[in-house]
Amino acid sequence: MKILLIGASGTIGQAVAKALSNEHQVIAANYSGGDVNVDLGNKTSIQAMLDNVGKVDAIVSTAGLANFAPLTELSDADYELALTNKLMGQVNLLRLGQSYLNDNGSVTFTSGILSREPMQGSAVIAMANGALESYVKAAALELDNVRINAVSPIFVKETMAMMGMDTEGGLSADDTAKAYVAAITGSMTGETLDAPEYV
Repeated sequence: MKILLIGASGTIGQAVAKALSNEHQVIAANYSGGDVNVDLGNKTSIQAMLDNVGKVDAIVSTAGLANFAPLTELSDADYELALTNKLMGQVNLLRLGQSYLNDNGSVTFTSGILSREPMQGSAVIAMANGALESYVKAAALELDNVRINAVSPIFVKETMAMMGMDTEGGLSADDTAKAYVAAITGSMTGETLDAPEYV
């Protein structure tokens, strides 16, 4: 398969690329560097990326920006970032990308555990994640010849270690990537795949 991977330079993105590259052609899309550049929060940039890459079998996003902050400290800019980048950036990958997919192609978003197990400071991230998961369920009902799913990672051990956190409750990036491989190569649609269930 020819797979367009947005966020390929990130911790999860690198693991997904590694898991797929032996059997599939992976096109790495990043904000800077990689095979093609894209600003996920900019619809024109997404369109330019798709025009550059052309037809693919799968579009996968391991990207999406949103900030942690206490509820009382969240600014308009924090809400705007979560909505335009983490949420609409990924939604636009489907809206614009479906005409670039070969028959029975797929789109895979990244949501996250905070939609169902929030923590203090996660309000805008939980908001965007929950909206993505609901969108996936509803959009799948109306799509022909295109599968759409989301992967919901838990905290990634490598990121936790980098932040000085205890990694006990996390999942490695390589193990997290297994859920993305399942979404891309499987037959499910309209699902949110909880990463720990695919280890």
